[in-house]
Amino acid sequence: MASASEPDDLRRALTGQRLPAAFVDLDAFDANAAALLTRAGNRPIRVASKSVRCELLLRRVLDSHPRYRGLMCFTAAEAAWLAGRGFDDLLVAYPTTDDVAIAAVCDHLAAGRRLCLTVDDAAHLDRLAAIAARVGVVLPVSVEFDCSLRLPGLNFGVWRSPLRQPADLLALAQAVADHPHLHLAGLMGYEAQLAGVPDAAAGSRARNVVVRRLKQLSRRVIARRRGALLAALAREDLLPAMVNAGGTGCLEASSTADGVTEVTAGSGLFNPWLFDGYRGFRHCPAAGFALPVVRHPAPGVATCLGGGYPASGGERPAPQPWWPAGGRLSPLEGGGEVQTPVFFAPDAVPAIGEPVLFRHAKAGELCERFDRLLLIQGGRVVDEVPTYRGAGQCFL
Repeated sequence: MASASEPDDLRRALTGQRLPAAFVDLDAFDANAAALLTRAGNRPIRVASKSVRCELLLRRVLDSHPRYRGLMCFTAAEAAWLAGRGFDDLLVAYPTTDDVAIAAVCDHLAAGRRLCLTVDDAAHLDRLAAIAARVGVVLPVSVEFDCSLRLPGLNFGVWRSPLRQPADLLALAQAVADHPHLHLAGLMGYEAQLAGVPDAAAGSRARNVVVRRLKQLSRRVIARRRGALLAALAREDLLPAMVNAGGTGCLEASSTADGVTEVTAGSGLFNPWLFDGYRGFRHCPAAGFALPVVRHPAPGVATCLGGGYPASGGERPAPQPWWPAGGRLSPLEGGGEVQTPVFFAPDAVPAIGEPVLFRHAKAGELCERFDRLLLIQGGRVVDEVPTYRGAGQCFL
């Protein structure tokens, strides 16, 4: 397998292209796909589609190895669209109240596709069952339980499912089983604090120590909770065939956890800069965007066109200059809607018209901003393909 391109090779490949532009280094993408398989041991990997948001790249990773099986989707509308594009085995990881999208999912089930919707509240069930009954299908559902670690004054994790205790999970699982048009197909637990919180972030030594200890405690708590939930389901003969866990940041732990049948990963394929801050693994930077230099307002400053693409989250992490090396954002302007000034050493300032490469903070939000991806292989642009946005789709 070819190694990832050097940043300067990527920059040369993008010289002369219409900018701004987003790009993917296919050599790095393929290397990351192989690394994720190694990290997941013998577990199948379900690809998180929202981290990629490009049909061609989703097909590329699914076709790369038989242990890549199925997609984890963001919305029911996305899953229905992908099913219509020929994808199969689609798990929607977030509850939905979109009746039109639920009906579309049910139509694809009737046509023989495999799709599954997630629930964590009894209020979800009647809506799903009514639409499934109208279409005349049995709708598979996955129940999500809470993986957060709750300590006094701290919820280490995310506010997702209310289901923490076996009795609560059993009540919902039994309610699913009692609906003739619903089928309990899976149990899902997203370990957000393990998958998405860096524990070796640069310049954050004290914080890293605290995060590592919290992660160690979280792993033990999640293992006990998942084990108790699975045991309770088994006693009532409600144990589903699919037990999903994981994320790019915790594949090793999730893939060896008792009872887990599959893991999910997606961000590790692009490897945005937030994933540089993990102690246990290193992937190749595989995606980014290039902005053209349009001004030299002062010595050592190159002002680029556009670039205001912050990622979501409490700290609103900004994209980071990648190449030429040594670039840094203005602490006051940062990345702006109309312009992004980047500070360089005086002898390293790129010329007007030249590209400056940036890496996004999170994987999926890059393709929200661009309608096409330039695919680079062997140091040259080999293709240009649409993102979801370029295909006329904007799910969330």
